[in-house]
Amino acid sequence: MKFWVGVTDNGWFDFLSRRLPDEVNFWSPGGQGFQALDCGGPFLFKLHSPLNYVVGGGFFVKCWRIQTSLAWEAFGEKNGVATFKELVEKINTFRKRPEPNPMIGCIILAEPFFFARNDWIPIPEDWQPNIVRGRTYDTADPIGKRLWTQVQEQLSRYPKPDEAGIKEIPVAAEDAELYGNEYLTHARLGQGAFRMLVTEAYNWRCAITGERTLPVLEAAHIKPVSRTGSNRTSNGLLVRSDMHKLFDLGYLTVTPDFHVEVSKRIKEEYENGREYYAFHGKELRVLPANPTERPSLELIEWHNQNIYTP
Repeated sequence: MKFWVGVTDNGWFDFLSRRLPDEVNFWSPGGQGFQALDCGGPFLFKLHSPLNYVVGGGFFVKCWRIQTSLAWEAFGEKNGVATFKELVEKINTFRKRPEPNPMIGCIILAEPFFFARNDWIPIPEDWQPNIVRGRTYDTADPIGKRLWTQVQEQLSRYPKPDEAGIKEIPVAAEDAELYGNEYLTHARLGQGAFRMLVTEAYNWRCAITGERTLPVLEAAHIKPVSRTGSNRTSNGLLVRSDMHKLFDLGYLTVTPDFHVEVSKRIKEEYENGREYYAFHGKELRVLPANPTERPSLELIEWHNQNIYTP
């Protein structure tokens, strides 16, 4: 099994280790991509020298290159800082030309874990001091296997998954089938990952209107998380912000054959709604190319029965 050890900003780690979020954005100021891991692959945190230790990690979901404003909207403090202003300032310290809203690389990690100081693991003996971003290890190699065993031993000191939401770590390479796209079907994904996965699945366009202006697009849950809905893509629709509000309040829904249905309540209650009724009976403009990412028919039926009022 391959895993990544990434050089990690010490302040970023300190900030997040005090908050224990359900996901993190391991951002890069230059907007670099990341192809070292398959979805679900373990990503470990190694602090900057002289703190040459592996101090925690998470599980790779996906990497996107997006504007800082979208990264803040999706992940907030899970970016490792307290405010959007602080995030921009920190990013610009690494850039030759400061920008008000720079493009950055976002490596999204689900189910992060943070070791207490006494549980930090010294970096392997083959780690080179000139490594800037990180490097891949493999449990098929003795050094990689030893490091992975140490990670598991330290994690065993922490609460089990059912107690604190920490993912149970696979033992070794034979568990590699847990990774790849199948990981998304059993991972505890956060709200930020949900937002970005749904946005990508709908090709960055509103499912109803086809709108492409990203700041007004939102990932709507078909079944709310507050009512046991999940953060999986099949429980999402990418829609314009006003459509999202109407969908959540039961003024608008989607039928099992992916047509839009608009409630008569809009006209009755507000004596308006002409723009919205123009979409009544129309097919969704955009659907995910991958059938497994399309809205679950079971969840659509749930929304029609429990949220929508004709």
